[in-house]
Amino acid sequence: MSIASTIVGWDLGGVHVKASLIRDGRVQAAVQAPCPLWQGIKALDATLATLPDWTRQEAHHAVTMTGELTDCFADRTEGVAALAGWAAERLTGPVRIFAGRAGFVAPEEAAAASFEIASANWYATAALVGQLAPDALVVDIGSTTADLIPVIGGRPAATGYSDAERLETGELVYTGVVRTALIGLTDHAPFLGRRTRLMTETFAHAADVYRILGDLPPEADQQGTGDRKGKSVAESETRLARIVGRDRGEGDAHAWAALAGHFAEAQLRLLHDAAATLLSRPDMPAGAPLVTCGAGAFVGDRLAARLGRSRTGLADLLAARAGEAASTWISTCGPAVAVGLIAEDLTR
Repeated sequence: MSIASTIVGWDLGGVHVKASLIRDGRVQAAVQAPCPLWQGIKALDATLATLPDWTRQEAHHAVTMTGELTDCFADRTEGVAALAGWAAERLTGPVRIFAGRAGFVAPEEAAAASFEIASANWYATAALVGQLAPDALVVDIGSTTADLIPVIGGRPAATGYSDAERLETGELVYTGVVRTALIGLTDHAPFLGRRTRLMTETFAHAADVYRILGDLPPEADQQGTGDRKGKSVAESETRLARIVGRDRGEGDAHAWAALAGHFAEAQLRLLHDAAATLLSRPDMPAGAPLVTCGAGAFVGDRLAARLGRSRTGLADLLAARAGEAASTWISTCGPAVAVGLIAEDLTR
């Protein structure tokens, strides 16, 4: 297989690294691995060593990122430059950095284009969806954040671009299905017939909720727990109990599932309010579907049902361009898949 026909798409995040293998226009594989980037840039080396062999072999590499926000960097410009430099040094073959609406730039040009590059992975997903569903609301719910991206006339139509702008417009909702602390969803909850305030501690996270409810895909559950203990339902119930000042033995399985359901509903409400605002835009067609992806695509599917909208999964849209082995990971690794396919299209 020649290098010209092989592209690896990368999404370098602050807690995960995602990669996709594109050969002859088709997604052959995709993978996600945890990466504690806050510990420093060398964390990427350790993660790279755990990835499949194809990530370390010679190819054309297309890189998008969100890890520049990680607090090991002084600011986003430093983070963009560091991640682009790592990619140029550690990946085998030509490397291009995705700069969103500005296209691709060389790694040595990344610092100067940091505003366009920083956290632009959402733009790659939306641009790819626009080729397949000209009018849609992309709902990419990950482990940490949710991107809600209008696509109109085949192009990304977000009002904001930077993290700050997208937080203001509701196109970035800082909530996800793994790492979100439950105290970020609400300050009170019903339990055993009483409404109680919550302990403002990070005892429990969204992953605990979705483990108890049986929703979280095991392959998406790659982060540590709040108490650094296990991920069983019983251990998740123990952490959840602490949020309401209880021990696990003070409730039964039904009580803990009901409490978990309350937090899941609180998260869905946040997303509903943001999505409803975006769907009310006068330029958004009334029949535009939701395109769901991410580790929390199951929440996106529920959001579509609540909004009365049709939905389709990103993996379904890409079925004609994906090998069967890649389909499981396409949703979770959407931006890595998208940036790889966009780069592949430019080489034709």
